[in-house]
Amino acid sequence: MRLSSRVAAGVDSPMAAAYDGVGRAGGHRPLLDLARAAPAYPPAPEVVEHVAAVAEDARYAAQAGLPHLREAFAADLRADHGGDVTADDLVVTAGCNQAFCLVADALCEPGDEVLVARPTYFNHAMWLRMRGIEPVTVEPDASLTPHAADAEALVSPRTRAIVLVTPGNPSGVDIPPGELAAFADLARRRDLALVLDETYRAFRSVGPHTLYSAADWRDTVVTLHSFSKDLALAGYRVGALVGGESLRRQALKLLDCVAIGAPRVGQEAAWAGLTRAQGWRTERAAEVAGRRDAFAAAMRERPGGFEVVALGGFFAWVRHPRAVSRTPDVVQALLRDQDVLVMAGSDFQAVDDGTMRFSVGNLTDVDDLATRLTEFGA
Repeated sequence: MRLSSRVAAGVDSPMAAAYDGVGRAGGHRPLLDLARAAPAYPPAPEVVEHVAAVAEDARYAAQAGLPHLREAFAADLRADHGGDVTADDLVVTAGCNQAFCLVADALCEPGDEVLVARPTYFNHAMWLRMRGIEPVTVEPDASLTPHAADAEALVSPRTRAIVLVTPGNPSGVDIPPGELAAFADLARRRDLALVLDETYRAFRSVGPHTLYSAADWRDTVVTLHSFSKDLALAGYRVGALVGGESLRRQALKLLDCVAIGAPRVGQEAAWAGLTRAQGWRTERAAEVAGRRDAFAAAMRERPGGFEVVALGGFFAWVRHPRAVSRTPDVVQALLRDQDVLVMAGSDFQAVDDGTMRFSVGNLTDVDDLATRLTEFGA
């Protein structure tokens, strides 16, 4: 058989490659997995109890999602961001990656361009390229924050959308609400979509955006969401997209072909988390924030020469000390010598500037990490 040249030219999953390499760990100590991009803790007990109670119902859900989940999540978004967002604005998807793919296909054709900030979530870039869409990189400032003024200079007749992730994956950087408003204004003026991936919204350390308060937000703004992180439901595959009617209609056509709709059991799990586990959600967000703080404190002395470039959300963006070595080689050496698994920064950008992504949201023993980094840099 003959394969699609665009798909064949795409890179294999960097995450899969990272875990395929776990067998090369040195085995000197227990594996310290800082590559996983989702919480390692289990869902709330209230979620598990509800899932068990509804497990017999294996019917298709309404294609746009279970009405009670859409109502609950719309209320959650209003409580956080204010403004006008209703259940009718939501389509429930099988995870946030699926939401992104549906939106990208609904907006773009081969040959179009999409602005993305560096460093870029690799699945976004992978999907765009495999669909014949060119990601155009917006360079951030020294803090890794992208700016609308810099993005505007890159808009061309082929540009269809601006894609931002906040808090960042992989950088962890929170884009300030004022800057997000500037991006929305740019998108409005240039007839573009602003696609905002808020997968790690529960772990942000800045105030909420107010994009839903604009009377015409549905003409410009699309937000993408994941319950995998907020509610620890990665294996249940449930997320959502929020946007205007014209976009949702096209997304539903695509969804009908690839999945019909999101799995019912995952939707029930998300509903239970939103409505019955608010205290658990608050505690988990505080727990992740505490891990970030502990990581920041441990890294102030730059153990082993490792330096924090950015920190926020679920991640740290860290520069390693072996400046003359390729970062993928350093990642493998860190795994082999210290049994620490991280992601190479070059998985998320075309340049190799010596950076790595650490999933600090899963770091339970920061002193152990500091010891291993110190030994690695000795």
